[in-house]
Amino acid sequence: MTRVTRRLALGAGASALTAAAALAPARAQGVTRLKIQTAVPSSSIYFDLLKRFADRVDKMSNGRLKMEMLPDGAVVNAFDILDAVDKGVIDGGYAWTHYWSGKNTASALLSNPSAGAGTGMDQLSHLAWLFQGGGYALYRKLYAEALKVNVEPIYVQPMGPDPLGWFKHPIASLEDFKKLKYRSPPGLVSEIFKEMGINAVAMPGAEIVPAAQRGVIDAAEWIGPADDLALGFHTVFKHYYLQGLHQSTDVGEVLLNKTAWNKLPADLKAVVETAAMASMTDTYTYNVYRNAAAVQKMKTEFKVTVHDTPKDIFPAFIKAANTIFDREAGKNPLFKEVLESQRAFAKTVVPYWTKISGLYYNLGAASPYAG
Repeated sequence: MTRVTRRLALGAGASALTAAAALAPARAQGVTRLKIQTAVPSSSIYFDLLKRFADRVDKMSNGRLKMEMLPDGAVVNAFDILDAVDKGVIDGGYAWTHYWSGKNTASALLSNPSAGAGTGMDQLSHLAWLFQGGGYALYRKLYAEALKVNVEPIYVQPMGPDPLGWFKHPIASLEDFKKLKYRSPPGLVSEIFKEMGINAVAMPGAEIVPAAQRGVIDAAEWIGPADDLALGFHTVFKHYYLQGLHQSTDVGEVLLNKTAWNKLPADLKAVVETAAMASMTDTYTYNVYRNAAAVQKMKTEFKVTVHDTPKDIFPAFIKAANTIFDREAGKNPLFKEVLESQRAFAKTVVPYWTKISGLYYNLGAASPYAG
């Protein structure tokens, strides 16, 4: 190589390095920031899990996508999150699909099929239906075709089953329950309780304890032992009923404005979707330990009495749920499509999974640690 050729080669190499260095800051500056308002207060364990989800997205994207989680009420009311995301008032929101049951009742079956939609599905088999039985396609169909909103829906947190909840005084039967004013989730769940003769009202999580302090409600459900303690339910109520049929399965969702979602490159979309799947496992493991520890703390530190749900509530709830579901299937084609899909899936999965679940129940019951 001649001296002139060597100079040219060195010059070209230096130019390439300079160009690469010039491009590096541009990439680093290409950061997308999304504000996500949640339907839970900042004290909720699920708010903490959402921040972990956002941190995972940040790290997996090498800082190119950042999500700021905002607590319930930071911009809009919890029940207004969907409309706010649709209109671009916020970049995204976190809630549960059944919050939009007033817009289309099929919403309830997708995140919260009460009593397993009458099929016997538990939380894990409901997730199996979403990911293996066509449920996720119906989930997207709800938003795109039925609700016609400009959002990209993504499930992130399986948190069921929810306990029947907190009571100021113990109940021994369904008749005792009927005498109370009870905070329940909105939509079909509320209708099921009303079909049973329960005086059910809906309100956001942050309003429950203040309402109980004022005597507006006598009993309430929220999410689970750990989250309930964080919100201070034990300061108002001293009786807790652990088994609830109304949300025997429950999945939280992140809704992203579709316009903002479509601006993301394919790799960042994959980052969000993969982080969401990781959050599923994170939520499951978090729930098992945190809820178990919370129940222990309730009993020992806060002197809360933990009860089994009165047995006569179970058949009454299932009967009322079937009445409401059959009624809705006759009125709403999408509801019918979702319900039939779940029932068909359950015919294959429930017989097997019930036996497997029975293994763990029997092991636990035989254990020296059974309570």
